[in-house]
Amino acid sequence: MGRRWFAIAAALSAALGSGCGPIVYASQVHQASTAVETARAAHADQLAPYWWTRATQYLEKAREVAAYADFQGANRFGLLATEAADKATAEAQAAATKPATDAAPAKAAP
Repeated sequence: MGRRWFAIAAALSAALGSGCGPIVYASQVHQASTAVETARAAHADQLAPYWWTRATQYLEKAREVAAYADFQGANRFGLLATEAADKATAEAQAAATKPATDAAPAKAAP
């Protein structure tokens, strides 16, 4: 009787353990998508193009890698997308509050 319960517990544990990858992936990609949308709202595509592009490309790569059931890799790319989107948001907000210093210099009167 003890071996039977052990076998059932082992099978149940294996079944539940194998499902963790997609669950963590869904959470990580949702977090990354939210961070990218926050960056979009801050106009990061115009004010922080480097970090914006990096965030969107990492998010796209996370989804692509997950399609091949490599959830560990997808989680890694999702985390990188979140970090880049957060930096894009911060840079865009800083650029939006900073006065324009790149304006053309005033011409001297003749």
